[in-house]
Amino acid sequence: MSMTSPAFANEDPLDLPLELRQVRIFIRVVELGSIRRAAAELGVSASLLSADLERLEAYLSAQLFRRTSGGGLLPTDAGFAFLRHAQLTLQHAAEAVEAARQKRLVGHVTVGLPPSIASVLGVPLLIAMRERHPQLRVRIVESLSGHLAAMLDARQVDLALVARGRATRPWSVRPLIDERIYLLGRADLPGFPAAESVSLAELGDLPLVMPSGSHALRSMLDIVFERAGVEPRIALEIDGLALLMGAVRAGLGATLQPGAVVCMDPASRLRALPLTDADARRQTLIAGQSEDELSPAALATRVMIADVARELIAAGRWPGITLHEWNTGSDES
Repeated sequence: MSMTSPAFANEDPLDLPLELRQVRIFIRVVELGSIRRAAAELGVSASLLSADLERLEAYLSAQLFRRTSGGGLLPTDAGFAFLRHAQLTLQHAAEAVEAARQKRLVGHVTVGLPPSIASVLGVPLLIAMRERHPQLRVRIVESLSGHLAAMLDARQVDLALVARGRATRPWSVRPLIDERIYLLGRADLPGFPAAESVSLAELGDLPLVMPSGSHALRSMLDIVFERAGVEPRIALEIDGLALLMGAVRAGLGATLQPGAVVCMDPASRLRALPLTDADARRQTLIAGQSEDELSPAALATRVMIADVARELIAAGRWPGITLHEWNTGSDES
């Protein structure tokens, strides 16, 4: 779709000699009848203003002003003809700016976040959305990945961060992050490793506090344990992250969690050891309705989620994370 008018069809639209600034200067000189007075009001020198008017006249190939006997300026016939259209041009430009400002993102968007990710991403995302899209109402739903997938299917959320394997068609799906898994526990827990990292093969006798099999993280770890030939010792199953971490802090066992959960222990009461097993990683996807159904608010929020995640990783506030950079056409739906 061409954005140039027929008169400028053969011109480079970024290199047109006529500028709104020159139009505004011309109108103000007409209104005040004096270059010097217009220059003083606009905060520029009279010589610069005169030069702008000369360039405008050269571009139009017409004389726009004539001097009166009293030393003032009056528009010529060409000037009066240009004045009417110049006033309309400024009015339309102002209306265009106001229209763009009024079309800021409005409405609402609902985003589903799993508890571990909500603990590190949730508040920074809300702050960023308020700063960049203040008229957009954001609702955050915190729930397990499987529940969020069901809510997305039921159109109860616009976007959801879900574990790979939970995504179904006809969603619009993009990989967001790969999360390294850590062993978290008290240093005085019997059997807790003293090393700086650990493999699953070393955890056979360590009591673990884990979510149940309905949890995406547990399902992934069960597969990794099986591949490693290790039978984990599950001491407790707790599906609430806050309660699970409370049990770990109480010394009832250790747990396996992504890097986001490490951030929930700011006092460093627990030791965090990265797993050395290459496949002990969780990939999280950002899923939404199909691309043609995503609202402008949802599209903007999807970009914001990736931006905030990138900032948190760069600031060292989200350990063990690899961000997937998106390119055009990277949608996996």
